[in-house]
Amino acid sequence: MIEDQVEIGANVCIDRATMGSTRISFGVKIDNLVQIAHNVEVGKNTVLASQVGIAGSSKVGESVMMGGQVGIAGHLKIEDKVQISAQSGINSDVPSESIIMGTPAFNYKDFMKSSVIFRKLPELSRRLDKIEKDQNNQNA
Repeated sequence: MIEDQVEIGANVCIDRATMGSTRISFGVKIDNLVQIAHNVEVGKNTVLASQVGIAGSSKVGESVMMGGQVGIAGHLKIEDKVQISAQSGINSDVPSESIIMGTPAFNYKDFMKSSVIFRKLPELSRRLDKIEKDQNNQNA
């Protein structure tokens, strides 16, 4: 079922439902190279950027925005007004008005803080090794 005012880009694949229907609701915008699997429901005014993949029987709410290369696992519920950053992997339900990123995706503010720490891990590891070595030398 494809409702009115839906835009579908080039090389988009929308699978036929196994039972029931695959539904693309009013005003949805789908960029090129998107895969929408069987029995998926996409809510009104949702925007899917290039190379998004939504696995079977997932439900996407209204006014959701997904960046390029987002992957949604099967049988999940993405509630209304969710924003998902590019290249994110979604493996659990997402509550409404969430802004998430990463693989697996989580709150974008926490993701950004974690990214800063991750970049510092090699230096932090060297410092910790030095501290442990110094302590072992003092105890010897």
